[in-house]
Amino acid sequence: MRLNMADECEPVEKRSWWISSWLPSWCPTSMNQLKDAEEKILLPVKSPFSRQLVPISDGNVLSTLTFSGKAECDSTPLVLLHGFGAGVGLWVLNLDALSQQRSLYTFDLLGFGQSSRPAFSSDAQEAELQFVESIEQWRAALGLESMILLGHNLGGYLAAAYALKYPARVKHLMFVEPWGFPQRPDPADEHKPLPIWIKALGAMLSPFNPLAGLRVAGPLGPTLLQTLRPDFQKKYVSMFDDSTVADYIYHLNVQTPSGETAFRNMTIPYGWAKRPMIQRIGLIQADIPMTVIYGSRSSIDGYSGKTIKELRPNSHVDIIAIRGAGHYVFADQPDDFNHKVLHICETLG
Repeated sequence: MRLNMADECEPVEKRSWWISSWLPSWCPTSMNQLKDAEEKILLPVKSPFSRQLVPISDGNVLSTLTFSGKAECDSTPLVLLHGFGAGVGLWVLNLDALSQQRSLYTFDLLGFGQSSRPAFSSDAQEAELQFVESIEQWRAALGLESMILLGHNLGGYLAAAYALKYPARVKHLMFVEPWGFPQRPDPADEHKPLPIWIKALGAMLSPFNPLAGLRVAGPLGPTLLQTLRPDFQKKYVSMFDDSTVADYIYHLNVQTPSGETAFRNMTIPYGWAKRPMIQRIGLIQADIPMTVIYGSRSSIDGYSGKTIKELRPNSHVDIIAIRGAGHYVFADQPDDFNHKVLHICETLG
């Protein structure tokens, strides 16, 4: 039987700063509404789980879901890191399956969802470090010795950044359609047409980047989101026949901007990372295996996996393409995605 999340969770501390003091009166949202939307999207989850606000530094907290699993306690836990503009609720198609073998954790990244929304540095390297340190403080608070880190989009980038600084805590890295790996093309080539995947990235993030568009829309925001991104409802149609997913995404992305600001500070035009991970991926310890998962129908860069493999000749790097899936692999083809992730975990013990 599911645990009653409402009884367990205290209101998440909301750090409001001057930039958005007028938003609550304009946007039909609040942190309580986000909490309710998350409760609703997680209702189909059958496995028992608990929810807690894990304290980290400076009075911040990371909103965390914990699934104890059925495996022995010495199995390395699997930790899911969501992407930009997302939250723990978007893993709803994966949580039951992925929690059967071992302990499973997922949390709202710092600055997103119901986690604290502090001010981030305007410096890309410092902002990245803030994310990395929040993950390490979260791990230490929960007493996890090591983790299998699976990150989608921005989460994949942060998983790699974390492994660079804390390699002893990472047993395996899984990058799912990761953001921020490739380098921006040489300026001499900028007269050439932009690759299709870059144009697709801009289209994919259109309602979220900048997320200010949703906030500026005020009461029209929910309608705008459903109009621009009707595909999200289709991805989750096996569980929801209403606006549950769109409502959750809306409330995620119209709160006080924080992680959004950090992401913006870490990017340059057209979605390139200021500090491309491909330049540093070879520095991650060679004994940390990696799996790169792409959707076969995704228009996002699919060459980073091959490049990673070339840059790590003495390491295990596996590349998996999931047929019929786009950028949101875990929602487009959840059964295939879950099966492949579980298989990877089985090989680790």
